Amino acid sequence: MDGPTDSRTGARLRELGLQLPEPRGPAGNYVAAYLAGDLLYLSGTGPVTPDGGLVTGKVGDGGLDLDTAREAARLTGLQLLGAVQARLGDLDRVRAVVKLFGMVNCRPGFTRMPAVIDGCSDLLVEVLGDRGRGARSAVGMAELPFDIAVEIEAVVQVTG
Repeated sequence: MDGPTDSRTGARLRELGLQLPEPRGPAGNYVAAYLAGDLLYLSGTGPVTPDGGLVTGKVGDGGLDLDTAREAARLTGLQLLGAVQARLGDLDRVRAVVKLFGMVNCRPGFTRMPAVIDGCSDLLVEVLGDRGRGARSAVGMAELPFDIAVEIEAVVQVTG
């Protein structure tokens, strides 16, 4: 999914060599993005690989390593940006990422959830600058849907 060619955020994506994926549709009875006033609520989404597969498995002892999990969170960030683009038509309408809620599918004893979710946070700051840095939670979960490695939801403040 390409953004508008005159968009400063679209130019930044091109500079970084990134292309937004087509967002996956909801896996249940909900919408991917809901606009309420100037807040866009993004439903939880997971790490989709360029070939359309999912990054699955548990993070931690004997499972996915930290680097793989961080990359999964980065892929999830691209999904979130794709959902914003699909709903708003222009990423330049993002005023601020207000809040991220990151969930990590992890084995007992794994405690580096913030380091995993940094993969998404770092991407948002790379693409959006300071507009991409907001409040955040990162928690570990015993299970996530479809055994995905991470699931992240967001609240984004928008203009116009």
